[in-house]
Amino acid sequence: GSILGLIRELAAYEKLLHEVVATEEDLATALFGESPSAEALVGLVGEGIVAFALFFTSFSTFEGKSGLYLEDLYVKPGHRGRGIGTMFLRRLAGLAMDRGCARFEWAALDWNEPAIRVYRGIGARPMDGWTTFRLDGEALRDFAGS
Repeated sequence: GSILGLIRELAAYEKLLHEVVATEEDLATALFGESPSAEALVGLVGEGIVAFALFFTSFSTFEGKSGLYLEDLYVKPGHRGRGIGTMFLRRLAGLAMDRGCARFEWAALDWNEPAIRVYRGIGARPMDGWTTFRLDGEALRDFAGS
């Protein structure tokens, strides 16, 4: 499978498949284009991708340093429970340290209890008191005046 195939599986799991509009070309440009905006780690079994983590650099004005933001982490159902997700998180934490990042962050859906248990188990803490806001689609175009 491809990263895009796994993104679609993740979206289906999150009941958000209808929101996936990315193409292979979009991902190729984002990950391998002239000015990449994201990076990815993949987990291979044989020649097949069974897991991925897609992340990018963020910035903390309070710290004055970069951060690492994990956009998506997904392990195919047949490969869960083997520590692959935790291995990805540990590798990303190491990358954050190697790059001098002040923080490593990500978001989780409130109902995704298995993931939340893993995150709490590695010492991550929820950022209570913060609400994520998003402008996209028509609202983004309207506000931008386009």
